Amino acid sequence: MSTTYTANDLLNALAAASKTLSERKEEINRLNVFPVPDGDTGTNMSLTLETVVENLARLPIGADGAEIRKAITTGALMGARGNSGVITSQILRGLCEGSVGAEALDAVSIDAAFSQAVDVAFQAVRKPVEGTILTVLRDSAAAAKRARKKKLETDEALAAVVTEAYASVQRTPDLLPVLKENGVVDAGGYGLAIFFDAFTAALTGKEGPLGDELAFARGAAPKVEIEQINDWEGSAYRYCTEFLVHSDTLDVDAAKDFLTTMGDCDLLVGMHPNFKVHVHSNRSDKVLGWFLDHDAQVSEVHIHNMQLQSAARNDALAAEKTAERKPLGFVAVAAGEGNAKILASLGVDEVVSGGQTMNPSTKDLLDAVGRVNADAVVILPNNSNIIMAAQTACGLSETPCAVVPTKSVPQAFAALFGVDEGASLEENVESMTEAFAEVKTGEVTRAIKDAKDAAGNAIHAGDVIGIADGSIDAVGQTVEGVVMDLLGAMDAQDADTLTILAGEDMDDASFEALVARIEEAYEDLEVDAHRGEQPLYPVVLLVE
Repeated sequence: MSTTYTANDLLNALAAASKTLSERKEEINRLNVFPVPDGDTGTNMSLTLETVVENLARLPIGADGAEIRKAITTGALMGARGNSGVITSQILRGLCEGSVGAEALDAVSIDAAFSQAVDVAFQAVRKPVEGTILTVLRDSAAAAKRARKKKLETDEALAAVVTEAYASVQRTPDLLPVLKENGVVDAGGYGLAIFFDAFTAALTGKEGPLGDELAFARGAAPKVEIEQINDWEGSAYRYCTEFLVHSDTLDVDAAKDFLTTMGDCDLLVGMHPNFKVHVHSNRSDKVLGWFLDHDAQVSEVHIHNMQLQSAARNDALAAEKTAERKPLGFVAVAAGEGNAKILASLGVDEVVSGGQTMNPSTKDLLDAVGRVNADAVVILPNNSNIIMAAQTACGLSETPCAVVPTKSVPQAFAALFGVDEGASLEENVESMTEAFAEVKTGEVTRAIKDAKDAAGNAIHAGDVIGIADGSIDAVGQTVEGVVMDLLGAMDAQDADTLTILAGEDMDDASFEALVARIEEAYEDLEVDAHRGEQPLYPVVLLVE
């Protein structure tokens, strides 16, 4: 006799699966096949699922099926980060759509849900690639269909889906050569299989009794609500400092005791491994330094000068009321203060913090579009892993919106020179895309794992590598040497202009010496040097 599961059973299993995915995200991240520090598939998928659980936890007790499906799809969409997060959100959307009208969870409803998930997820990707998360989803759906035809019981049908998901993951290297070359399976597919497995195990009770995960989420400490600063006068401290802390071992009591010594309005909320810190202090550097010295990672750092903020607030509000509406506005994603300033000087209205290892969510981009006072908005994602989230944001925007699919900040620089303020949104997208397609982008970083370059030569962890438009064309031991080799591979001798951006890890003296060497080697090349302050990449190049 088939087991009957309630809506609460399903939601608890979903929450438990999200928790498992979060716990194993680093295992998934390590499957990244490109030898630069951008392995964040597990993080992006887990953040997407965590947002879903948070959304479900806000539902009233006894919410009906329509409310539950809306909470899942909305939470997944708004929390989606990176390509893996966006695809995961679409898989969840399809599962929800396919379950409409189902009276119970059985082999028939499981088949219907997975069939719709395949349709929705594949529609979200313009050029699906075999050997990825989409392949694992399709194979899992095929297993669900076979289970329906065999009239398997519910638990047997779910087990069949899980078994096939893992089998499909094992086959991904045979479908995607880059996986086989690096001896790994697809990270997104593996994450999806883990999610299916954890959901099934929690639902069927394979690992013992399941706690009420959603009740736990409801009872967790709420997120910090940072009030708007209306009056700075009278405060003994100047800087409002807030950031996320990631640590499995953080001594919470010690951290709270430390924060009280650094200022006022101090808050530390959350639980291992994620916390939110907020404090008014005169030494933001010491606040951040304490957590870094205690083996914690920090992200989403925001430091506001409350004195300047208070003085400028009324002027800013007045300016917003009187600002002329533009025919065309721009949102760009970038990491590094220098890059943000350059983009602003080129006409970008909103710069969203993000990049290779910190992909902004759909909601981040949608909010930025909403802040632009323009009749239409162009989004410049500046990273291949953010393009899908940008496209999703455009689909949700009330303001006409389109994506110019830039994969780097230098490409955005070139695209912005193709803007025609008198042209339509569609015409500008076309001209901007043509403008950045004609330039070459180079990036220099360090490999985080052994791999091979474009010619098949060995790369060792720690090597400096030069990447020209996605192809590793230079490998060496010094940044300066790799930059020179990369310029040769990019045919800089035939170019007119070189824009070079220094990252946060390159000091001024080293940057000046590098620029001098380039100018000596390429006498006819006009070199435009700036401090981009981007993380991870000490040098980024644009050759035109």
